[in-house]
Amino acid sequence: MRPERSWRRVGAAGVALAWLCAAPARAVPPPWQNGANNDVAARGLAFTVPEVDVLADFHGDPATARLVLYVGGNYYFAMAPLVRAFAADHPDLAGRLYWETIPPGLLAKQLAAGGTITVGNMTWTAPPDVYLAGLKRVRAMLADGRLQAPATVYATNTLTIMVPEGNPAHIGGLADLGRPGLRLAMPNPEFEGVARQIKAALARAGGSALVNAVYKTKVAAGTTRLTQIHHRQTPLWLMDGKAEAGVTWLSEAKFQEQIGNPIGDVPIPASENATGIYAGAVVRGATHAAAARAWLGFLTTPQAQAIFARYGFKPYVAAR
Repeated sequence: MRPERSWRRVGAAGVALAWLCAAPARAVPPPWQNGANNDVAARGLAFTVPEVDVLADFHGDPATARLVLYVGGNYYFAMAPLVRAFAADHPDLAGRLYWETIPPGLLAKQLAAGGTITVGNMTWTAPPDVYLAGLKRVRAMLADGRLQAPATVYATNTLTIMVPEGNPAHIGGLADLGRPGLRLAMPNPEFEGVARQIKAALARAGGSALVNAVYKTKVAAGTTRLTQIHHRQTPLWLMDGKAEAGVTWLSEAKFQEQIGNPIGDVPIPASENATGIYAGAVVRGATHAAAARAWLGFLTTPQAQAIFARYGFKPYVAAR
């Protein structure tokens, strides 16, 4: 259950100063998870230098993987417990999963490139067995033959407005995001699927004028910054004082709050909100098709659904 909040009336400068003062005490900058999202037992040389050499959205060993997952990044924090639970039922796959949690549009581009990706000075190839994203994108990829039917639909999510702890900009709802001077972190519509739902929510709250204000006028003015990986950049920008608000999935705000980061959220009423539906399917020509089907089946089990529920996801119920 979401706790009720009483917003503390503090200035933006005060929040930024408090965060800057606290930051040096952190062992690693949020939202890294200290290796929790890596089930490989033998890790060899440990070389992770926060803010310099960190591959936060790539997990496991692609060279030995027997199941490769391309996961829409906005539930990266749920993957570690999901993988542990899955491996307990499939011990032959324990320590043999590799998964990526970058935005679905970028994962589709990697798939088109044969699974090859370059990050910094490193290039590697990891063709996926399973592709997981929003239902609309999964259906499109089924239709063009990149994925194999059937699609597995397994969870839903809703939007919220992520803000620094205390809500220093005093944001009351989506309509406030059109303020000319308010600094926003917003997902890039080019490859972050959540932007489509956000635009729909903005339209319900303030029509095309609000959509244009947030995604055109303020982008041109530099007061809306478009993210490349919103599930990581938005909370970081808020905590670093680079933004004062950003629309994200509710699960992302809940995770940040649960791990103690100075993040809050402003609920969006159901009349304005949008619902994301999560789905996945086996990639056509998957190397590990049987393991892929096992993973998709696992996502609808009570055990997996309980893990999703920790972060505010709800089960998918088909319309009648």
